[in-house]
Amino acid sequence: MPSPSRVRWCILAVLFLATTNNYLDRIMVTILAPVLRDDLHFTVREYGWVDATFKFTYAAAFIAMGKLMDWKGTRFGYSFAIGLWSIAAGLHALARSFIDLGLWRGLLGLAESGNFPAGIKAVSEWFPKRDRALATSIFNSGTNIAAVIGPPLFVWMNAHYGWRACFLVTASTGAVCLVLWWWIFRPPRQHPWVNDAEVALIESDVDEKQEPAMSWGALLAYKETYGFALAKFFSDPVWWFYMSWLSLYFKDTRGMSLEEIGWSLPVIYIAASIGSVAGGWLSGFLMRLGWASGKARKATMLIFVLCMPIAATAVAVPSIVGAVALISLACAAHQGWSANLYTTVSDAFPKSAVGSVTGIGGFLGGIGGVIFSALLPGYVVPSFGYVPVFVTMGSLHILAFICVQVFMGRIERVAVAR
Repeated sequence: MPSPSRVRWCILAVLFLATTNNYLDRIMVTILAPVLRDDLHFTVREYGWVDATFKFTYAAAFIAMGKLMDWKGTRFGYSFAIGLWSIAAGLHALARSFIDLGLWRGLLGLAESGNFPAGIKAVSEWFPKRDRALATSIFNSGTNIAAVIGPPLFVWMNAHYGWRACFLVTASTGAVCLVLWWWIFRPPRQHPWVNDAEVALIESDVDEKQEPAMSWGALLAYKETYGFALAKFFSDPVWWFYMSWLSLYFKDTRGMSLEEIGWSLPVIYIAASIGSVAGGWLSGFLMRLGWASGKARKATMLIFVLCMPIAATAVAVPSIVGAVALISLACAAHQGWSANLYTTVSDAFPKSAVGSVTGIGGFLGGIGGVIFSALLPGYVVPSFGYVPVFVTMGSLHILAFICVQVFMGRIERVAVAR
């Protein structure tokens, strides 16, 4: 029998590129916040509202985007999302006030909510269970690669061409990702490049027989849905905070210049990328040793959860180098956690429901982001500084893990009524 073809890795490569583009759009306002604040004349509280607008529309659209992936398929659904977020990114160049900026951030949030429902569903369609956490961690590491290359790139572009040009560039690269995705992606059995050996490998999990589609109402009857969604509600805001507020924190509290910030952020997100891949690898390694998938996922997540309170002490460390190191630990731990949390959806639910469950979780994760990482810092920081916010961020993953333990239990395949 011939060796399996490797089309699944081509699919994963495009997911990685599109996710990188997605996050370049997303983090640009974060990186250039000091410049935008001076040019568009907004306050810290108004910046919090701009950030909240993105997170609210991101959350509100997540459920619909997840359903779109299950209804119209990953190829069409992801193409729609990529096209819309590329248009929204380009429109940022037209902003003349923080209200304009908030408007385009809202449109961007709506469109970018399609990235993870599409990515998780595509991984569930193209990879066997034992490789899904690793595959998820690889495409999810695009978020970190974006944060590595974005700060020095956008700082340089702003210095030479102005901040508006930055948004036009990422809009253009988004169009390239759209063309690649439409050209390369098909379901495995419909793909002309796939051989029978690769199809057999993808379909090697005997417990993943064809199961009927599930409505939102049916999904809400399962406690596993609530476990995933509540875990997202508590843990997503931590990543959102580090994505949205670090530039202002480093400038206002640590006294760093934009150039120093531009070279510090890549260090943090290189660590996050390493954490993402390590998290996916570790749970897969434990499964290859004979651990049940649910036990392997939870053991790996717990390791990363225990890192978060330690990392939150960054706010009290006098050294900038020490603070960067601890924030790097926080971002690495979150991404290792996230790679495994996302994979629990395809462990517990049939492929026909993966997009919808991911959408429900993303909705609650976005709402948590609005509350804990947009409005909370916007109102707390001006009066009390960053210490209460960092303490909160060090605690939320513990609550998230408790939700996984209580509601998802052993993380086994749910019984679907026929």
